[in-house]
Amino acid sequence: MVNTNDGALRGIAWTEICPWLGIFRTFRLAIGVRALAMAAVAISLTFAGWIGIGYVFSGGADNPSKQLAVGCYDCPGAALSGLVPDEPYFPDFSRPDLSNPEVASPVGPWWTLSGPLRKALLGQDVTIRTFACFSLCGLWSLAIWAFFGTAITRIAAVQLAAGEQVTLGAALRFACSKWISCLSAPLFPVAGILIAAIPLCLLGLLLRTDVGILLMGIVWPLFLLAGLLMTILLLGLLFGWPLMWPTISCEGTDSFDALSRSYAYVYQRPLHYLFYVVVATAFGALGWLLVSNFAAGVVSLTYWAAAWGCGNEQIGLIKSRASSLGEVGGAGSALILFWVGCVKVLAVGFLYSYFWTASTQIYLLLRRDVDATEMDEVYLDEDEGEEIYDLPPIEKDKAGAPVVKDEQPEETPPEEEE
Repeated sequence: MVNTNDGALRGIAWTEICPWLGIFRTFRLAIGVRALAMAAVAISLTFAGWIGIGYVFSGGADNPSKQLAVGCYDCPGAALSGLVPDEPYFPDFSRPDLSNPEVASPVGPWWTLSGPLRKALLGQDVTIRTFACFSLCGLWSLAIWAFFGTAITRIAAVQLAAGEQVTLGAALRFACSKWISCLSAPLFPVAGILIAAIPLCLLGLLLRTDVGILLMGIVWPLFLLAGLLMTILLLGLLFGWPLMWPTISCEGTDSFDALSRSYAYVYQRPLHYLFYVVVATAFGALGWLLVSNFAAGVVSLTYWAAAWGCGNEQIGLIKSRASSLGEVGGAGSALILFWVGCVKVLAVGFLYSYFWTASTQIYLLLRRDVDATEMDEVYLDEDEGEEIYDLPPIEKDKAGAPVVKDEQPEETPPEEEE
């Protein structure tokens, strides 16, 4: 019988033709409860640490850490919950708020977390006080996200590459074991920049005199070479640090491997990297629009239902914590706003969970482009809580065939009476 189906197209493996379509798998992972909770806790701790460090250096006035995050007031919860309105909304794309890159933007986590580095090294009118403040803020956020970011990327790496689930405990244990490597990976380029900058700073003292200007003019090409080195290190760090922790989570290696791979991928495939970031940003913007409106709907419908009992005016007083509520009512209003803020902060956690999940997928894509490594290759560690079972002992029977040894001794039947 003739087979009439020869040459028929059964299906198209779009992920093989367009591997970047795997970025669309990251939304489902980013809205997981574990990723959202870890991201919300981490960003809250980050903002709280920045505000505290800023007060130490400012004495409560002119807090320099407020420059690190738009809307970062005295309370980190107020700064984060302000990103989600009380009612569902639709953004006005015709007039984007370019002064606030955090709002409705998946690149907000990159902008926020790299803020201390940008302010310390590239900021204008940086004094010794503000440089020390920004440096400590950077170390604080690095210490926080080296743990929580690694846990999120570990869950994403195993799920995206191997399709296996990682328990929260296993992810946290992996983050603990790799915390030093994740913490030190971004610090090596910073150390290299400072090592190259300090001699230039000292020799720059000669520029205060006319003779020194002449001498520096002769050796200025050497200064430019040092500037070239610092530029290479700084650009690789600014755009490559989101790939460092996914490297450790996917490969199970150390900080040196994370450093070398991130710089190699950024400089060897810059257009690929840019394309993946654009796709992830566009998809993440739609995801953020959905998540933020979902959280706003939860808050709005709760207020709406309660207003049927107490009235819209009373709800307005509760939202504003009006003094007319009294001490008891004011305490209750604070509790209500606290729980509403928790919902909003959890929604803001999506921006950061999606950032690390998408960074993991982008790392897998760049690794495929540069090293020709399959997307499903990932380092798998044995779970410490998993019980390991050995094979049963084997022995031979009278005929020489292998059989499973019975560990329970057989009872000898009683001899039959003759």
